[in-house]
Formats: sequence, structure tokens, C-alpha cells
Amino acid sequence: MLHISHSVAIPDAEIELSAIRAQGAGGQNVNKVSSAIHLRFDIGASSLPVAYKERLLRLHDQRITKDGVVVIKAQQHRSQEMNKEEALQRLQELILSVAVLRKKRKATRPTRSSQKKRLDSKTKRGAIKLMRARVTD
Repeated sequence: MLHISHSVAIPDAEIELSAIRAQGAGGQNVNKVSSAIHLRFDIGASSLPVAYKERLLRLHDQRITKDGVVVIKAQQHRSQEMNKEEALQRLQELILSVAVLRKKRKATRPTRSSQKKRLDSKTKRGAIKLMRARVTD
């Protein structure tokens, strides 16, 4: 059971974990041991709340396929167990990132004094540039 929050959790049956061989250098052990973990999580078929599903599917993340499947590959560590924990942690962080609702921004207008300051600085800058010009009689 992967706990996202106090009210949301994902059963282990919804997360598909498979061990694969890790890429890169690793000596004699690299061709014998499958220490990397390939995690697959189907968003549509999961028991997540509908709001989480919608936000996850709207998210433009390279780990989410067009079919709505989260694919995470963890191969940082040498042990399979540590890679499994890292893959589950990355899935948890991905889901937590859409769990937080951002506050809507209220459109505001610049104050009159800030507008005046901006125009004064532009005028001052223009005067400095005018002083650099070639003097003609």
C-alpha cells in the first residue's frame, strides 16, 4: 500500500513492478543481476480520486504515456530493493505534485506611483542617452 495522504492510498495490486537489467557499467555482475526496477501505474484504472486522475492526465510529463500510464525506471542503486523504494517514492512525489491546488492569481493594476516611477526612469535614461549623442553647431 502506497500512502499519498491520510485519505488517499494506492493498493499494491495497481502498481506493476518488474525487475530489469540496469544500463551502464557495472563489472561482471551487470549481465547477471536484474537490479533496475520498471514501474507501471495505469492512471485510468486506478482507485485515485477523479480530481487527481484529471490533473495527472493533464500534466505534461514525459513519464506519462498517451494512454495514461505512468512509467518510471529506477536504476540508481545497486540493490533491487533500494531501486524499488526509489521508484515508489518518485510515483508518490508525482501524485503529490498534483494533489496541491494552486491559488488563483488575482489580476492587479500597477499603482499610480509605480507607473510614475517607471516613466520617470525612462525619461531619465533617455536624457542620459541624448547626452551621449554627437554635438553639432
